[in-house]
Amino acid sequence: MRCLLPMLLIATSCFAMSSISHAADPAPKYAEHQDLSYFLNASGQKQPIKSPADWAKRREHIAAWMQTVMGPLPKPEKPVPLDMKVEEEVAVGELTRKKISYHTDSTERRVKAFLFLPKTDNNPTPAILCLHQTTNIGKSEPSGLGGSPNLHYALHLAQRGYVTLSPDYPSFGEYPFDFAPAHGYTSGSMKAIYDNIRAVDLLQSLAEVDKESIGCIGHSLGGHNTMFTAFFEPRIKCLVSNCGFTRFHKYYNGALKGWTSSRYMPLINSRHHNSPDEVPFDFPEIVASFAPRPFLASSPIGDSNFEVSGVKDSIASAKLIYDLLGAPNALQANYPNCAHDFPEDVRKVAYEFFDKHLKQ
Repeated sequence: MRCLLPMLLIATSCFAMSSISHAADPAPKYAEHQDLSYFLNASGQKQPIKSPADWAKRREHIAAWMQTVMGPLPKPEKPVPLDMKVEEEVAVGELTRKKISYHTDSTERRVKAFLFLPKTDNNPTPAILCLHQTTNIGKSEPSGLGGSPNLHYALHLAQRGYVTLSPDYPSFGEYPFDFAPAHGYTSGSMKAIYDNIRAVDLLQSLAEVDKESIGCIGHSLGGHNTMFTAFFEPRIKCLVSNCGFTRFHKYYNGALKGWTSSRYMPLINSRHHNSPDEVPFDFPEIVASFAPRPFLASSPIGDSNFEVSGVKDSIASAKLIYDLLGAPNALQANYPNCAHDFPEDVRKVAYEFFDKHLKQ
């Protein structure tokens, strides 16, 4: 499936940061993040979105404003070599689990991850990047090595025949990271996004992987990490966010402090005063920006972290763009009757969503 995304979003060359000036607005400023029926022209006048080209203008504005909060997406001229190393290899049933390490943006740091390889008939197979929740053990939880069995999705999906990769988020697992500005990032969110882009580079480098069939999944932190990464990375062709988001106005009734640690987006606090009225982007825009790629919002009605009505608001807004781009059925939502969790019946919906869109 061809993705209608501006090519300015991705670059894969040596680590160097571009910058967005905060002296002047990088794009027209939108007060309405739920209304995706228009874009603003250079004079700030509303123009109806009637075509994919019209939507591309609004999407470019969304990307610019996201980067004022997250910091600029790295656009390196030459990528740091991944230099993947296998540190451990074990059999897990019929699977091979490899503990690997690789570089992303510096030869001084290595990201560690678990890579599952299923038995295949030697044909390349779809792959899924599996991003963990907020947990000290990081990559080990999706990989079945601790934590909640409900969150062992890297293992489960490998058992369904996917190559899966589960890396540590910066500061979790075996990935010490202090988020100091000297590392070149405005936010932990952008650091994680770029690390995940390099994880896609790694998956595409593997002979076992079908390079055109890469998905991404995550729970909680991993859920919005999945979404932020897929916004900037069009090679992710299908994604699932479980318990990962709600509209900023409905996140603890608009109290955004939880988004503002150095691991996430501290400018929401220091520049935008923890106010959803001031944050210059929101999740309805992010969800719409996945179109026409398949996206499943898995959002329990009892999720105390991410209020379900804000998810429903986002899906309703994004449907306009999915319809415009000819993919009305690619946007799906599941609202199970459970809490902030990923139980078996909910995982079944998510896994079948990947089967439908990555295995055909």
